[in-house]
This record gives sequence, structure tokens and C-alpha cells, in this order.
Amino acid sequence: MTNFEDRFWSSRDGLKLHFRDYPGPAQLEQGALPPILCMHGLTRNARDFEALAPRLASRRRVLCPDLRGRGDSEYARDGATYATPQYCEDILALLEQEGIDRFVAIGTSLGGLMTMGLATVIPERIAGAVINDAGPNLESAGLARIKEYVGQGRSYPTWVHAARGIEEMQAVAYPGQSLDFWISMAKRIMTLTSNGRIVFDYDMKIAEPFLEFDVDDQPDLWPAWEALAGRPVLILRGALSDLLSEATLAKMVRRVPGAQAVTLENVGHAPTLDEPTSVAAIEQLLARAN
Repeated sequence: MTNFEDRFWSSRDGLKLHFRDYPGPAQLEQGALPPILCMHGLTRNARDFEALAPRLASRRRVLCPDLRGRGDSEYARDGATYATPQYCEDILALLEQEGIDRFVAIGTSLGGLMTMGLATVIPERIAGAVINDAGPNLESAGLARIKEYVGQGRSYPTWVHAARGIEEMQAVAYPGQSLDFWISMAKRIMTLTSNGRIVFDYDMKIAEPFLEFDVDDQPDLWPAWEALAGRPVLILRGALSDLLSEATLAKMVRRVPGAQAVTLENVGHAPTLDEPTSVAAIEQLLARAN
């Protein structure tokens, strides 16, 4: 028995998009706490939050969308729409369908950038935010590493083979992890096709805009980060992260007074959000996000 409902909404350009809806006990109560919106990273999907979401749903409604081109959401006809502004527009359509006025955002990597993007257009609707290993300035080493594997279209015959393939790409971020860890990750980010092969669960075209991104000519996202000021904000960083530097993290804390920063040891990009330290920090933030 699942503890979520598979639901759908439509983008303004006509795509059928999927989200997991964890109802939460407060959903039907008058004056319920703002729901939680979990937004995943570039090559991930709603399953990225399958450990965290049920826990948070003990107190609040939790929505975990598959961005366009991922998971059970339709693939875009135009690969150029795989870009942060379009993802944010899609989320606005979801919020409109569900009648959500205020929410708490939890964003991993790309999801963190989306959170900042949403803060520039609907700051008054964000009750709190968790930014997981992302920031206004992204390190060129991390971006280059992601470019090495995104959109490669690899496939594997078994889940063990898939797990080993992911370990080869991601061991730098999760050193010393067991085969069980890698199999669990494989089942979150990959899918079994009708021909029996295991493939990444996203449209390979999502790589096209990302590969064109100039790491040396990044847009100024500091105003977007500062738009989150005035509400509870948590930044999570993996101590081994090659995408969010210690210097950028320190600057983020200076630029948004009151923002809390937590660094997780022996983790790179990005924390999985089922680490006890992550869970505790997120629950502390939620206690202040009303």
C-alpha cells in the first residue's frame, strides 16, 4: 500500500506532468500548515524524496513533482524548454491547480535554483526554503563533472550492473557506500524498459541546454538568493561538494541574515536528505515555517 497518490497537472504548453501527493494529516484541517514542495535535481525525479517525504507527511502535505522529461512526466517536444524558467512556470501551474497559496520549498541542486527563481516572482508565497547543495555561484569543476555523464543514454542488463555503473560515476560524492546503497540509488533514478534493459529515467534531451551553459559566464543569481530573506532558510552542503564551495556558502549566509547552514561530512553533491543530520535540520526549519 502506497502512502502517496499519483496525480497529474498540465503545463501551459500542453504537457501532462506527474507528481506524488502525500496527503498529510493536516490537509483537510482549517488553517493547515503550508504544504511542502520537493523539487529534484537535473537527472532525478520524484522518487528522490521517497525516504524523506513520508516522514514529513506525518505533519504536512508533501508534493513531489517529476519535472518535464523525467519520471512519469511527458517529454518536451522542444528540448530548449528544459530550462529553469520553464520548470518554474510549470511549478506555478501546479500551484494554481492545487490552490496552494503558500508553501515550503525543498530543492536539491536544480531544485534549489528553481526555489531561488520562484522567490523572484512569488516571494510572499514561500513560507520557508531548504536549498540542498546549490547556490548563486556554481563551481566549474562540479558543472564539468555533470556534463561528463548527463544525456549519455547508458543502459544495463541488471540492477547490480546499473548500481556499479552509477557508483563509477558518483563514488566521489558518496565514498565508501555499500552495494545496497547503490542499488537503492539506481532504482530511484533509473527504470526498467519493455525490452528488459535498465536506463536512466529522463529524456536525454535535457542535456542539450545544460551542455550549452557557459560555466565562465554565469548569470547573477545573488538577487534571487536574497529574495528568500525574511523567512526560515536552510542551506545544506556536502563537505565534499564540487558544486557549492565553502566560500559561496559563507557568502550566502552573510547575504541572507538568519539563514542556517549545515555541512554534512563525507558527502559530496548532493546530500540524499535521508542522512540523520539533514532530517533533523529540515525538521527544525519546518518548526519555524508556518
